[in-house]
Amino acid sequence: MVEDSDIEITNVSRRFGETVALDGVSLTIKQGEFFSLLGPSGCGKTTLLRIIAGLEYNDEGTVCIGGEDTKDIPAFQRPVNMVFQSYALFPHFNVRQNIAFGLKMKKVSQQETDERVNRVMALVEIEDLADRKPNQLSGGQRQRVALARAVVNEPKLLLLDEPLAALDLKLRKQLQVELLNLQRNLGITFIYVTHDQEEALVLSDRIAVMCDGRIEQLGDAESLYENPKTRFVSQFLGTCSLIEATVKLSDGNGMLVETALGTLRVAAKHPGRDQFTLAIRPEKIRLVSKTTQNGENECTVCIDQLIYKGSETHYDLSHGDQPLQAVAMNRHHPEHSLNLGTEATAYLPPEALIILDD
Repeated sequence: MVEDSDIEITNVSRRFGETVALDGVSLTIKQGEFFSLLGPSGCGKTTLLRIIAGLEYNDEGTVCIGGEDTKDIPAFQRPVNMVFQSYALFPHFNVRQNIAFGLKMKKVSQQETDERVNRVMALVEIEDLADRKPNQLSGGQRQRVALARAVVNEPKLLLLDEPLAALDLKLRKQLQVELLNLQRNLGITFIYVTHDQEEALVLSDRIAVMCDGRIEQLGDAESLYENPKTRFVSQFLGTCSLIEATVKLSDGNGMLVETALGTLRVAAKHPGRDQFTLAIRPEKIRLVSKTTQNGENECTVCIDQLIYKGSETHYDLSHGDQPLQAVAMNRHHPEHSLNLGTEATAYLPPEALIILDD
């Protein structure tokens, strides 16, 4: 057991008939960490969260919270609270009563209950809503109440199952920042389930990217984004262009590889095999007006689509049968004279080309 860990999951599996929801998942989540489980629907992230909460059982493996095996600890006795996407507020209770409910069940004194409820309402800025019923609140206000109700119990772990998914984009972004500040102020370990890649990048100290009941890659947001290990991670956490490559030459400066774009220099060391897939993020590709002669790591591309998105423009490109995606910020640069259906020159920096493991 790692002494500074809140939770350790070891070889946890869960099956529903012939369906394997979790397949030997192991990870350690540190005390006070904002940890996200990221993946598409059906990848097992919510099942894992429910096993931690005690709302679902695991067929194999162990879950330890604070060094204690939770196998024989029922959900209501675990030092855990859960926030659901549906909020799950009591419609006949007002805000104050909803928040205080868990403390009432634990027979906390009225004075301490009032103090803790007042403190947490101030923390999430809903003091003026204390006497309102849930049907008198907006979606964002109901989400704050659900968070306050979970936090007031002072759990070791706060489990959040896509709590912002039902909100509109502007409010979701606002509450992301508030949620992050709340976690920093409380120092409670948060385990957050989401399918939203941007949400995971914004909020998380570390992220476990899940696929088909397994952890595909685990790390902090920057390392996962800048150095994806597999096709799935490169495509799910952001967007990447994938390029098949064969090594022509390996030297002290990296490698020369043959691709559908022509010969490219890759700054990475030889991976021990001569054929592999390269990935490159769209913002790493530099797009300029077509030149008469291409230099190293430059190729002529056709602009098949361009989408204006305010601060930036997204380009779908092609070189023969090889597709590429590029993004350029909308400031005064030559690339903004490029038009749909015209040719341009794309530069792929050697250091931006990532060698994938699969």
